[in-house]
Amino acid sequence: MNLEIIIEDRRKTLNVPDEIMAEAEAFFDKMDRDMDRGWQMGPEFIEKPDQLDRCKIAADKILIAIDTNNENLLLMMAGYILSRMPGVTGINIDTQGEMQNTEIIMGHGGRIN
Repeated sequence: MNLEIIIEDRRKTLNVPDEIMAEAEAFFDKMDRDMDRGWQMGPEFIEKPDQLDRCKIAADKILIAIDTNNENLLLMMAGYILSRMPGVTGINIDTQGEMQNTEIIMGHGGRIN
């Protein structure tokens, strides 16, 4: 599955192999359980992150993965977004420290933020 990652003026299409998607489901479930306890999203603590919030949290981790050249984390976070947001085609990641401004791009050009 493909996910387009947009960071400022840079674009990258990341291919997440089907076997990673299948093998990582237990890891994705653990991420969901961790986020069930709430999550600090920039200056705000979100007690009950919804699916959109959770994908924005994973997108923020994609920035970390890119900055640290952590290909495994990059694939896992992209896989999480693809598995939890059916129809997603890309993410436009906010780099100004406000993950709530990250946009999720859906098929047919729709954007959610």
